[in-house]
Amino acid sequence: MMNALDLPKAPHETRVVVAMSGGVDSSVVAGLLKRQGFDVVGVTLQLYDHGAATHRKGACCAGQDINDARAAAEHLGIPHYVLDYEDRFRDAVIEKFAESYLAGETPIPCVECNRTVKFRDLLGLARDLNADALATGHYVASRALPGGGRALHRALDPARDQSYFLYATTAEQLDFLRFPLGEMEKTETRALAKELGLSLAEKPDSQDICFVPQGRYSDVIARLRPDAARPGEIVDLAGHVLGRHDGIVHYTVGQRKGLGLSGPEPLYVVRLEPDSARVVVGPRTALATTRIRLSDLNWLGAGPVETVRDLTVAVRVRSTRPPRPATLTAGPDGTAEIVLAEPEDGVSPGQACAIYADDGPRARVLGGGTIRRVDALSARPREAA
Repeated sequence: MMNALDLPKAPHETRVVVAMSGGVDSSVVAGLLKRQGFDVVGVTLQLYDHGAATHRKGACCAGQDINDARAAAEHLGIPHYVLDYEDRFRDAVIEKFAESYLAGETPIPCVECNRTVKFRDLLGLARDLNADALATGHYVASRALPGGGRALHRALDPARDQSYFLYATTAEQLDFLRFPLGEMEKTETRALAKELGLSLAEKPDSQDICFVPQGRYSDVIARLRPDAARPGEIVDLAGHVLGRHDGIVHYTVGQRKGLGLSGPEPLYVVRLEPDSARVVVGPRTALATTRIRLSDLNWLGAGPVETVRDLTVAVRVRSTRPPRPATLTAGPDGTAEIVLAEPEDGVSPGQACAIYADDGPRARVLGGGTIRRVDALSARPREAA
């Protein structure tokens, strides 16, 4: 008979490594599994150190959060290890983030962190510790499939659902991963933290991009690539010069504020052209698109991805937006084309596109990819690299 984590052995015979970030969610996961009789081992990754991050609210994977994870593990009576993954995180996530921004893209580093450092490197460590599973505090659901393997689904709590950031999880990784909070509300999690006697029950949630202090992306780029940013022109869709800028790293597609321009109608950043260092602006209507090209497609659906043609799906092009109806056609070498039923605006190369079976609240995650090209409805698209 399967236990609560859908694992074949009894809880006391089952070792589970819990990725403890120092927040309330992962600490509750460790506490619940310990209470249920599992052999729990807590592991915390030190991913970066900004110095000031030690005491900065909203930080994670550094400073105070590591101390909080250690204290939670001690309170729960489980072994706890802190691993220095700074080099891996810098190479796999931060450097890639900087390169993407300088290329005029809007990257989502949390996706890359989950794909590499957390679900590749940490999962390998869990196997080395003879664990039967790796559990995390993500709000996403994992369910066994009738024919074997597991499927990824949106979380019960739509306000907390993190499936957008986990679309790149592979089928092999899903077999080993468990997400105990996927069927819980956040309020229930905090109540359990109090019940377990955890001192961080009311601790604020961490911000999405942990290594960007105060949310200033340009500061990170300036530190990593001090000579890369170069000034250029701000132009309209026809190429007329409207002003100048200090570097495209200060702008993102869909941005309206901070352009320093005046005119009869609001202007938005429509696209960024890194080769010419130009920021192209236009009316809001120029941001609308129904056709998106993807690369690095990760497929979690049934059957070989090469056979997917005009499949009815739902997609999310930003974490804050609900899934929207679309069709999916897979291409060669991990590419795909998404055709949206209704236009979306502010879609930028470098962002993630998560793909779902439908737009329902508990929909299955079919995978996703990185947005490489956006074909705008009323503006000439930038040529694909």
